[in-house]
Amino acid sequence: MTCTIANNLSDVFTTKASSAARERMLSRRGERLFVAGWERVLMMHFEVDAAALQRAVPFQLDLYHGRAFVSLVAFTMRGLRPCFGGKLTALLFRPIASHDFLNVRTYVRQGGEPGIHFIAEWLSNRLAATLGPATFGLPYRHGRIQYYHDWQGGVIRGRVTEQRRGTAFRYLAAPHQPASFHPCKVGSLDEWLMERYIAFNSAGGWKRSFRVWHPPWPQCPAKVAVLENSLLTENWPWFAEANLIGANYSDGFDEVWMGRPHSL
Repeated sequence: MTCTIANNLSDVFTTKASSAARERMLSRRGERLFVAGWERVLMMHFEVDAAALQRAVPFQLDLYHGRAFVSLVAFTMRGLRPCFGGKLTALLFRPIASHDFLNVRTYVRQGGEPGIHFIAEWLSNRLAATLGPATFGLPYRHGRIQYYHDWQGGVIRGRVTEQRRGTAFRYLAAPHQPASFHPCKVGSLDEWLMERYIAFNSAGGWKRSFRVWHPPWPQCPAKVAVLENSLLTENWPWFAEANLIGANYSDGFDEVWMGRPHSL
């Protein structure tokens, strides 16, 4: 295993999954389809009842020592564009290039490979929300999203509202002190939750997958308080019993590769 050693020589940080994902992406000609920036990323992790979660997921759950998890990922995507065509295709994608996301994801296995499954995704861009299901099998929904992720200022807050139903998810977060950004430790729960490079999805009974690549997450633990969660409990009643077990913040990446969708 290739590892990076930081100031504390007892801490071994992960790079293996990211390196393997990059090699897989480059091994197939034309596999890289899009590139975009993922900025100011807050991941909030909840332990949930495995049996209730499995009934909502069309893939086999991937469990961590028998425990099931759902993560909410609040971030901004910026500059989405195809990996081909240069400035022309980037111009064509401008209407959907940048917007906010709230991903509700869990952890699954397909064909023995660990990955993620998006249970739902709220987007601030209405046009983009109509395209994801048809192309990548993604469960996009339109929502009003207000993020204020000022890590340097010590305050992170956000609100995601589904106006049609009047439900919302609202949170307040702050960095653990001292705040130090580094990849996840090898063998840690953080690594298990964050270092995933393939998504398995299903829309209209059509199961698809796509790969992503970025360097290992440079992350720092965060303290989070959930102030409102009707957005979650109205969609999944079992979420009322979910236990918030931790959170991670990352400034993100200027370039994330996203691969082509493949039928399963």
